[in-house]
Amino acid sequence: MKVAVYSTHKFEKVFLLHAAEGKHELIFLEPQLSLTTTALAEGCKAVCIFVNDDGSKEVLQKLSAIGIKHLALRSAGFNHVDIKAAYELGMRVARVPEYSPYAVAEHTVALMLALNRKLIKAHNRIQELNFSLEGLTGFDMHNKTVGIIGTGKIGEIVAEILHGFGCSILAYDILQENVWASKYGVTYTDIDELCSQSDIITLHAPFTEQTRYLINRDRIAKMKKGVMLINTSRGALINTRDVIVALKSGQIGYLGLDVYEEERGLFFEDHSGDILQDDVIARLMTFSNVLITSHQAFLTDTALHNIAETTFSNLDCFEKGMSCNNELHP
Repeated sequence: MKVAVYSTHKFEKVFLLHAAEGKHELIFLEPQLSLTTTALAEGCKAVCIFVNDDGSKEVLQKLSAIGIKHLALRSAGFNHVDIKAAYELGMRVARVPEYSPYAVAEHTVALMLALNRKLIKAHNRIQELNFSLEGLTGFDMHNKTVGIIGTGKIGEIVAEILHGFGCSILAYDILQENVWASKYGVTYTDIDELCSQSDIITLHAPFTEQTRYLINRDRIAKMKKGVMLINTSRGALINTRDVIVALKSGQIGYLGLDVYEEERGLFFEDHSGDILQDDVIARLMTFSNVLITSHQAFLTDTALHNIAETTFSNLDCFEKGMSCNNELHP
């Protein structure tokens, strides 16, 4: 099968080629999938896309018109794809539901520790031969209360890691895993109680219309002053402008982000020679208590291997006309 691979990054090519095993002809494309780049898939039967590619109805219609039958997502999230439109066009769509929850969970805790112990500031000082410890005081994670919003696999692993640190753990999820919670000392509660009691809050919920701006001005007001907020899930779970106001007032004392609502066209690309046009993220970058990574929480060799293997397993099923466990339906 000839496959157009959009948003190709150098770090994933070797994994994709290995997983394809020579059974598919891969056309690696650096541009993101959009209305203006659909023609690059001419002659292909399938397209393979990443998290910031455009899978809207209009784009899918153009892909269908040039003969695209299959859409393979190299991601777990699929809110960037109009699944209903794909179904109506006769296009089969599959995702990678799980690649390495440990990768994301470990990065989440790394953000907590880096913010707490001011590792970036400390490193920058040492580079300037400044060995002063003034302004670098952190806090013990032990006995701190951490609120985990979303206890899917990633949220569970975060809780397990923090249980080992001796943290008290609160959790909120529509589906409660009570046997697991009992094993790791996790207490389920409602989201507002979690916000009011937690020293650290970390987000691991999926993005839906119900979870859009889950963290907003009203909910931030219920949090402890100086709270640490971490988001490695989906950018639109937080209202960034409300968070900036809270950073300015000190209501939020630390912010760690691996995702950003307006990251499309910004993350995954080198803009070091450009003038930054996004005023919101530019403002975030002025705070010394904010740490932003460019959607890299997933980026381990284990995750890249698993993403590639599952992606081509999905395409193999499509090519053979077989059912696919990872197929998405409206």
